[in-house]
Amino acid sequence: MSNGENQTAEFLRPVWRVCNLLMATFFALATYVQASVGYAVPAGLCFLISCHPQVTEMRPWRRIADLHVMMATGFGAMLGWTLYNEGLTHIFHQEEGREFCGLMLTVLWLLLCRHSGQSGVGVLRVCTAAGITMFPIVAWAYYYIHSELRADWPSHCTTAL
Repeated sequence: MSNGENQTAEFLRPVWRVCNLLMATFFALATYVQASVGYAVPAGLCFLISCHPQVTEMRPWRRIADLHVMMATGFGAMLGWTLYNEGLTHIFHQEEGREFCGLMLTVLWLLLCRHSGQSGVGVLRVCTAAGITMFPIVAWAYYYIHSELRADWPSHCTTAL
């Protein structure tokens, strides 16, 4: 490996770990707001990656992540079908729509994390991770600033934080 590649790899590893720590925090907050354990599993898995990136190569981590991806995909498909049948267009205004987006974000993130400890993370994976990490932060800030968008939300979405 050349000197330039080493410097890039040295820069990408901490960024990858910070992205996982931020997503672990996001999933932990989602667990708190939803008052369920559905997001606790990805929060724990992301926290483990932020502490020890090679954990993704261990069988228990992969099995738990695969099981969670399978279940989240199934529930996401059911919610997506419900949203489609009801003809809802502004999905962030509906509980099912927010849950659907959260499940798909979880699936996408866990798939992105698969085998990330194998040979290091590349530029494409880290750039994708940074973009995905910013999505919930930017969406939350946008809805926080525009209070009229969250006027119809249930109380657990408006009073939790």
